[in-house]
Amino acid sequence: MLDTELMQIGLGLLVAISAGAAIYFVVSSLLSGDAAEKRLQELSESKGARTQSRGQTDLGQNRRKQVADSLKEMESRQKQKEKVTLRLRLERAGLEITPQSFWIASGVSGLFIGAVVYFALPGIHPIVSVLAAFAGAFGLPRLAVAQMAKRRQAKFVAEFANSIDVIVRGVKSGLPLNECLGIIGRESPSPIREEFQEIVEQQRVGIPLAECFDRMMARMPLPEVKFFSIVIGIQQQAGGNLSEALGNLSGVLRDRRRLQAKVKALSAEAKASAAVLGALPFIVMTMVYITTPNYIALLWTTKMGQFLLLIAGSWMTVGLLVMRKMINFKY
Repeated sequence: MLDTELMQIGLGLLVAISAGAAIYFVVSSLLSGDAAEKRLQELSESKGARTQSRGQTDLGQNRRKQVADSLKEMESRQKQKEKVTLRLRLERAGLEITPQSFWIASGVSGLFIGAVVYFALPGIHPIVSVLAAFAGAFGLPRLAVAQMAKRRQAKFVAEFANSIDVIVRGVKSGLPLNECLGIIGRESPSPIREEFQEIVEQQRVGIPLAECFDRMMARMPLPEVKFFSIVIGIQQQAGGNLSEALGNLSGVLRDRRRLQAKVKALSAEAKASAAVLGALPFIVMTMVYITTPNYIALLWTTKMGQFLLLIAGSWMTVGLLVMRKMINFKY
């Protein structure tokens, strides 16, 4: 009897998750901007062809060719290093711990969460405690590391334009690029200080500057870092006014920040609506539990209630993912 009930619960969970995942991927493909991006790329290519047919200067063509070659070279290097190891994830989050310490902490977290669920809900099925322990060991620590890396990258982008201005002023005053990087590594706030200190230390042991920027892009996978690396690489290959190029890049990065703030303001209403819709079931369940606990307790004290909770949780997760896809704009 117990095996039959477990099989029914597992089969129901599998069906709910499979159906929800299928619907999410279908809706996600429909809501994605792949078609728009492809159309934009075609328009850009056709516009470039028309401009070239009108007759551009050789200097502009060479500059665009160098930028395109640099982008292709950087993309090929990134494709060769697509695999993101756990050590690299920890470096992106700014954690100075080893992967072994992370796995030990994850195991302790899983055991703690599983024990809390088991003792806090004595009437619940043991498989729920096992699932909670699994999520606490493999889901929650990785989510925490990802959030820490995201916050660290946001801090980096917020101060990156100011750091580029330091290089611009240093180059205009006659300082070499290496000395300007050292000034940023000594006087800039975290995490920019740590990243540029790493570049300076790598250069001291003889690592080329291009490889230093490749390692920086692995730790900080941001478009701003890629733009900075492209500007430095082209200046080293073709020469030119480095201060002017970096000054233009600083202006572009500030424009991107302003655009990001505008997009965030315009999408604030949609995000608030999504937050209300996502929190409403939990608020209603809490209110019903406070007023009539025996009425709603059937959801976690009976097999059918637990089965319905699993299905509702799966569908709610799919709904939240779809809403997240709808309100996240590319810019």
